[in-house]
Amino acid sequence: MISTNNLKFKYSGGTEIVFPDIRCEAKDILLVLGSSGVGKTTLLHLLGGLLTTQHGSVHIQDTEINKLSGSDLDAFRGRNIGIVFQQNHFVDALSVIENVILAQSLAGNKTDKNAAQNLLTRLNIGHKAKSNIKDLSQGEKQRVAIARALINQPRLILADEPTSALDDKNCTEVLNLLHEQAKAAGSALVIVTHDTRLKDIISNRVILQ
Repeated sequence: MISTNNLKFKYSGGTEIVFPDIRCEAKDILLVLGSSGVGKTTLLHLLGGLLTTQHGSVHIQDTEINKLSGSDLDAFRGRNIGIVFQQNHFVDALSVIENVILAQSLAGNKTDKNAAQNLLTRLNIGHKAKSNIKDLSQGEKQRVAIARALINQPRLILADEPTSALDDKNCTEVLNLLHEQAKAAGSALVIVTHDTRLKDIISNRVILQ
């Protein structure tokens, strides 16, 4: 589903980061571990096409995304990649369900309010669909972020530090939610984190040094 080959990246004035090759199939989960500053978020941005690849390649299914650019890359990302950012970015003026539907619009897909409502319901926040984002708890916002990442049924889900700020109970709950929804959508799930609790749960993992 997603694989990389010989990825390297260097910020201006920085040291070149060399990434191990990774592979994650549909319905599987890959854990990318590493301490702060080793390039975890850089890798996630390369996998999501948010950073331009300098060396090596990223394949999602049969598409080498580093050969796409501009509107083609934006369209591919919207259709095929769902990202759960560490800091969620919502439109405060919109309701919960409107924020989810917005992801469909931005991907150029037909909006489907019923699909958005059903997804929110599966994530146990269907009753919050008409609520304002600012009125949600952090845990509820996280579930909205997951719904938004899944609404277009992406081939790849990328999650940046989804559990590091959570206690053990909520850590397990969020991990299970992500994995269950990824399997339901037939998506590959890549979690980038420094949360070492997950290494005892997820056997498929790489460690960035």
